[in-house]
Amino acid sequence: MRAEAEGPRYVEILLVEDSAGDARLAVEAFRECNTLNRLHVVPDGASALAYLRREGEYATAARPDLILLDLNLPVMNGLEVLSEIKGDPELRTIPVMVLTTSLADSDIRAAYESYANCYIAKPVDYEGFAAVVDLIERFWMNTVALPRY
Repeated sequence: MRAEAEGPRYVEILLVEDSAGDARLAVEAFRECNTLNRLHVVPDGASALAYLRREGEYATAARPDLILLDLNLPVMNGLEVLSEIKGDPELRTIPVMVLTTSLADSDIRAAYESYANCYIAKPVDYEGFAAVVDLIERFWMNTVALPRY
């Protein structure tokens, strides 16, 4: 994690996840991460867009540096959310990592056709989540340069 002149900066992560159990696994794995991060969790696609657009209860939400997006969401599915994000000039530069249980070729293809930055099968246990968080930390937080706003 790079330190800026005023000190280290937290990486803001938005997790869009309707499963309370999966969200809890992710929260625990990120808590143990060596990188300064703030994980914000929303339970559905409509809430994700409200968060990103800073509407209603999310009026003071931090702009995420990275979005972790499940595809199987209530209210508005992940592909619809992804399409909205990548179609919005204010949001399209935020990297979106699809993190979902589906390994269907049609879902993978649709995600990339909608400009997902990567697609990862969601782990089913804590060790798997910890391994994915380690990869996220090493690549998205310590290797690539993310846009700052």
